[in-house]
Amino acid sequence: MKVAKFGGSSVANAEQLQKVANIIQDDQERKVIVVSAPGKRFSDDVKVTDLLIELGETYFNKQDYKSKLQTILDRFQEITTELKISDKIIQEIKDGVEGILASEESDALKMDALKATGEDSLAKVLSAYLQSLGLKATYLNPQEAGILVSDNPGSAQILDESYDQLYKLRERDEIVVIPGFFGYTKDGKLITFSRGGSDITGSIVAAGVKADLYENFTDVDSVYCVNPMIVDNPKEITSLTYKEMRELSYAGFSVFHDEALIPAFKADIPVCIKNTNNPHGIGTIIVSKKEPQPNPVVGIASDTGFISIYVSKYLMNRELGFGRKLLTILEDEDISFEHTPSGIDDISVIIRGSGLTKEKEERVIARIKDELDPDTVSVDRNLALIMVVGEGMDSTVGLADKATHAFTKANVNIEMMNQGSSEVSMMFGIKADKVNESVKALYNTFFE
Repeated sequence: MKVAKFGGSSVANAEQLQKVANIIQDDQERKVIVVSAPGKRFSDDVKVTDLLIELGETYFNKQDYKSKLQTILDRFQEITTELKISDKIIQEIKDGVEGILASEESDALKMDALKATGEDSLAKVLSAYLQSLGLKATYLNPQEAGILVSDNPGSAQILDESYDQLYKLRERDEIVVIPGFFGYTKDGKLITFSRGGSDITGSIVAAGVKADLYENFTDVDSVYCVNPMIVDNPKEITSLTYKEMRELSYAGFSVFHDEALIPAFKADIPVCIKNTNNPHGIGTIIVSKKEPQPNPVVGIASDTGFISIYVSKYLMNRELGFGRKLLTILEDEDISFEHTPSGIDDISVIIRGSGLTKEKEERVIARIKDELDPDTVSVDRNLALIMVVGEGMDSTVGLADKATHAFTKANVNIEMMNQGSSEVSMMFGIKADKVNESVKALYNTFFE
């Protein structure tokens, strides 16, 4: 059995849905289908999920939301008309949205229900279209499928008991179409995963049914070893491990939400990224383990928007609990850290800029000065992180030397370096305005 998930670009319009139907018909093993909400039809288009969020914000601001609702209805009307299927879903969407807004639920729960409308409606449309083609197919609500989640609006976590319920899908002989992005609490509340959560649903369902393969259809032939917006025609990655994908996703690769593969990873299910517009292409396979490759580096990822809090104190290494106290201050302010490169007398804590507002920064610096009595404390903004990733790096000599020479050739100063004990990646911190030349130099060093 295969679980196939189709992203927003794959279901953006009727033409794309016809391709999806052809892909499903092409392999009888594709029995469970997970879908996103319609994405962009062209570069300046707006995703349906964004339209739903705008609708919700307009309503909460006590403004007229009717025109925004009509825009959403028109998107689905266009799809149903071109697919020549019943347009009763249009009235269902309208009634559903009105019902959500009129409910007595909290604004957070209303917003989750609104955001989920795109996936839910598209799943109904696809199942109806498959039926019109003579296929035995059915829409299945996540609650009926058994996707039980925690009560955390906008950031649901799957409950372990879901997997036993999902396994029962193997008993069905029809094609099952499940909307991604959301599940239900035990008491019946609709709760969404974090943004990009349809990938999470696909991974959860694949783990639950113990699929032989989880296929994730998107709009690229494969994962590239570097951002094609930075390097022209970069090399494709045909295979990589879960660890490598996690590192690359964390540092800016946009193919997957960085937590999306965890359920599949835990269940040891291979994942294949494929292109809806080129379904017979090789794609990229993601596995637990792979054979050693000639090039130990599989990819280079970069991301901006990081901040470094630098703390220096003479004889810091002799002061018991210094690091714990520093991180406790961040914890108290609900700030998670990314990296903590350190020396004998100094330590840097790297965090995402979005986690440190001006008010929090003032409180954090004041507490560090008051509670840790440092010689120096400073905040360095506009940092970028570049990750050089590959599981074969731990057994290859000289990679750090090659990387640093690449930065030298690009005339870029390295602000910090960090390499974990697993040696799956090397992290370099640089000024954000030097990202492109740095990535190009690293690409030329490791792939050209």
